[in-house]
Amino acid sequence: MEIDGRVAVVVGGASGMARATAQDLAAAGAKIAIFDLPISEGEKVAAGIGKGTLFVPLDITDDAAVEAAIDRVMDEFGAIHIGINVAGGGAARRTVSRDGPHPMDEFRRVVELNLVATFNLVRLQADRMTRNEPVDGERGVIINTSSVAAFEGQIGQVAYASAKSGIIGLTFTAARDLGSLGIRVNAIAPSLFDTGLTKLAPPEMKQALVDGAAFPRRMGRPEEFARLVRAIVETPMLNGGTIRLDAAQRFAPK
Repeated sequence: MEIDGRVAVVVGGASGMARATAQDLAAAGAKIAIFDLPISEGEKVAAGIGKGTLFVPLDITDDAAVEAAIDRVMDEFGAIHIGINVAGGGAARRTVSRDGPHPMDEFRRVVELNLVATFNLVRLQADRMTRNEPVDGERGVIINTSSVAAFEGQIGQVAYASAKSGIIGLTFTAARDLGSLGIRVNAIAPSLFDTGLTKLAPPEMKQALVDGAAFPRRMGRPEEFARLVRAIVETPMLNGGTIRLDAAQRFAPK
């Protein structure tokens, strides 16, 4: 899909990998709608990208708010061609710890935030994409965010790994569901990226976390995620897959 002139919804776009993606797609000529929390820097990021960029503050676990946000994008831009779903988060809890079994409310919260909210975004983005006139048979592209934890979850990541594994299954099946409509669905599974709290960590701590990588032995950079997003959008034969963006990292407990 050509990016210039298209409309992209970037969920989580106020920071990190999603912010870099919003900026990169805008530089390629896309109109951008950023979805992120009201307390985020979404307004500032949207203003920095430039005129016409829309920021919609919301909690992605609020189904009604997400649908209202999607409708606002349609009202503002008239279409949605690209959906980039990055927002999520985890909790550090073992299946059983000194405090007892993993609390079910925490497990449900992590699955709701990462998996259920992603599916809600996919179904709504895809529904609006069906209204687009196809170009070379294509109406839209959706990219979800899994994690290396889906393949190699570490101690304390049982809820997060479960949710991110679900995104891989969701992505493949949704691609089959939506193929006849000209909509592609892919996912990216990043490992540790230098965003958020990791920016505050000392260099030696960061290095210790990625010593198991083949090459490069460092954390990922947000712009690398953004470049992969652009490549997926622009390459029609990429569909239904999950691409590991992890420098062949194989984490092992120290």
